[in-house]
Amino acid sequence: MTRELKLRMSESALPDYTSQLQELMQRAGVSSLEELSQNAGVSPLQIIRLRRGLALQTPVGVLLKISHGLKISLTELLSVFAPGSVPDEEKASEGNLEQEYQRLQTQIEQQRSVLLDEWKQESLHTLESWLLQWPTVVYRVQENPQLPAVKLLRFVSPVEQLMGEWGVEAIAPVGAEVPYEPHLHQLLEGTAKPGEPVIVRYTGYRYGSKLLYRAKVSPV
Repeated sequence: MTRELKLRMSESALPDYTSQLQELMQRAGVSSLEELSQNAGVSPLQIIRLRRGLALQTPVGVLLKISHGLKISLTELLSVFAPGSVPDEEKASEGNLEQEYQRLQTQIEQQRSVLLDEWKQESLHTLESWLLQWPTVVYRVQENPQLPAVKLLRFVSPVEQLMGEWGVEAIAPVGAEVPYEPHLHQLLEGTAKPGEPVIVRYTGYRYGSKLLYRAKVSPV
């Protein structure tokens, strides 16, 4: 993976409230995540999700159980794991906690968008080798249909469709002759000035407004 892509992915990473959780566990006399899971009656995964900043996407019943396991109120739990989203303590009583939580859930859509984007970025990392190599394989097979690999082409159309739905766009198809643009193209050999014709050997990709990979090209 390119350094630029790693940086973009790290920027979209979820928060980590491990230290805050450990402090609350220590105050409650809980020695491990497994013990908290047993005391609260929830799965360890639910606690991990809370630790990763997913409080607003967790059912209120689960949050109440975790707060009881930590011996704190739901309001205090949310103030720690969803900072800035809870009003002053005196404005939220135990009698209206569920109503207050419903108000907080209006912020879920924005957080969901961030999570979806991070998931896409992780998936792109998994598909990186395919993204960079497959278009060239397709081009070679189309040039020589006698190759047995031609039978494989139809199996990748769902992946290509998924890339399109995610907004991943190829810069140019393999074999295309295009004007050289240094910020979009990487020369495999020789030299070229901006605007001079080059041939695409390996396609590059954009993700929305972000450049994921430059297309690899050769001078005509």
